[in-house]
Amino acid sequence: MNPFPQPASTDAPTPPPHDLPALPGGIGLSGLRVYDWPAAPGSDGLCGGTPHLHLACTEAYAVTGGSGAVQTLTMSGFASTPLTEGDLLWFTPGTVHRLINHGDLRMIVLMQNAGLPEAGDAVLTFPFEVLADPAAYARAAALDPADPEGSARERRELAVSGFTRLRNRLESGDTSALTDLHTAALRLVSARLPDWRTRFERGPAAEVARTAAHLDALAEGDASHLASASVHRGGSVPAWGMCGRLDKYERTERTE
Repeated sequence: MNPFPQPASTDAPTPPPHDLPALPGGIGLSGLRVYDWPAAPGSDGLCGGTPHLHLACTEAYAVTGGSGAVQTLTMSGFASTPLTEGDLLWFTPGTVHRLINHGDLRMIVLMQNAGLPEAGDAVLTFPFEVLADPAAYARAAALDPADPEGSARERRELAVSGFTRLRNRLESGDTSALTDLHTAALRLVSARLPDWRTRFERGPAAEVARTAAHLDALAEGDASHLASASVHRGGSVPAWGMCGRLDKYERTERTE
């Protein structure tokens, strides 16, 4: 059975009402302070976040302070890209990424599809024996409400161990390491794809449809939508993220 939902209609969708919109373009936005915990003894000892990949979304880092790097695995191999204040870096779906914190690394994370990378579109690089067992994966990825920091550290260590194995295989010339990961990742997320489709349609797809409708109206000499101009304020919600402490901008209120 095809795990993907049926494609959406090619007919232009009717834009939804201009209520309390998502951020411009239907993106997601979070502030991130990258974990400064050193990796466990026996590994590389580097401070940083939990390596993972996204299946459907591009993600961008706008560095606001400190210094560090992002380690990546793609079919081109392993790379480590330095990050300092003022840098902007982004990567497409399938890029395995691990943030390294050399000192007070902070950034704004911009995400496609209304923040889907923090709402499901992420698979951590646990060892393959964990990836192959959905129940084991769920247990390893979950945060313990009674000890969120401790469980965040544990899942980071497990994902770093899997990342190291992937890197070793890839550097030995075994590109099947990544295709194996992609297959396992798809198997883990396939049941949630209809929910991802809904988030996409209500977020960026709706924003595109709204802009198209505005352009059509303007071309016909109709500027009536400008009369409904409004100002909105967003608030952040703290969270224990994969890569560090997050301030997730999820709340929106109309100020006038």
